[in-house]
Amino acid sequence: MKWFALVLLAAAALFGSDAARATTSCTVTSISGVAFGTVDPTGTFVDTTATVNYSCTYNGLLGALYGTYVTACMSLGADDLGNLAPRTMLDASGDRMQYQLYKDSTRSTVWGTIANATYTALSFNKAIGILSNGVTVTGTLTIYGRVPALQSNLSPGSYAATLASSLTSNALTYSYNEALLSLGAPPATCQSGGTGGPITVVAPSLGISASVAAKCTVGTATDLDFGSVPGLLQTATDKTSLVRMTCTNRAAYQVGLDNGQNASGGTRRMSSGTGFVTYDLFRDSSRGQHWGTTLNTDTATGTGSGSEQTMTVYGRVPAQAAVRAGSYSDIITVTVTY
Repeated sequence: MKWFALVLLAAAALFGSDAARATTSCTVTSISGVAFGTVDPTGTFVDTTATVNYSCTYNGLLGALYGTYVTACMSLGADDLGNLAPRTMLDASGDRMQYQLYKDSTRSTVWGTIANATYTALSFNKAIGILSNGVTVTGTLTIYGRVPALQSNLSPGSYAATLASSLTSNALTYSYNEALLSLGAPPATCQSGGTGGPITVVAPSLGISASVAAKCTVGTATDLDFGSVPGLLQTATDKTSLVRMTCTNRAAYQVGLDNGQNASGGTRRMSSGTGFVTYDLFRDSSRGQHWGTTLNTDTATGTGSGSEQTMTVYGRVPAQAAVRAGSYSDIITVTVTY
């Protein structure tokens, strides 16, 4: 009986020694880029997703009898300004596009770092059962990205950012419990409650990208109403109207006005159905610069601000031969090239 007790003690010591020498290691193998594609500064939000791939391995002399439970925290770092909310990316002009990375598909919980009490890292568990000595188990985490709507300050071009690979930025922190016959539970947190850890390993850097294309939208064009013209059209009659549009910030554009529906050659005319009154449209208040449709010649030019802008159309009915009394009208097509 004494010999049997000694054997049990030796076996117990052997089990304890192997468990102590056992190790659990985890790493982030890759992170796919967060690519938002084309963003419309005047439109709605843009969503995308990316994937974090990780792996964990248990190594122990008695791996056939032991399992391990891992509690891990995946951190995603701040932008180049040190901000987690909102994060931003830059274009060549120094414009900043806001974006955010979330832990949930509803995009309500910002994905931050283990060191930040407000914007925390993503916590998850992984288990490796018995008979898994040296076996690598893998998993994936989804990053939910969003560029918020209505960032009217954005200019056309490519935007990019990189979240750094470092122990304080993109990193994986984990603790683990190694348990005989897998009879155990994960540590309470990634930083406490385990038989091993906490351990922090760097994760790959994360690239963020988006682009903005130039865009213009014509809002309204007010009617150019010359009113009631008395007499025999012996003097010129001048009036103005407005064309309203919204163009991407810093986007160059040109506005053209065609000759209308009743033109004769290059002369604009209003029609009453049986007669015509000639008129013209100009880009300047002195009415010396004809407004047409030939790019870089007689169109009006401008640069977008991201907000609504107006252009004044200067109209004139010149002195001309008397016409029959009536109502005269025409329709002009506005074209914006950008």
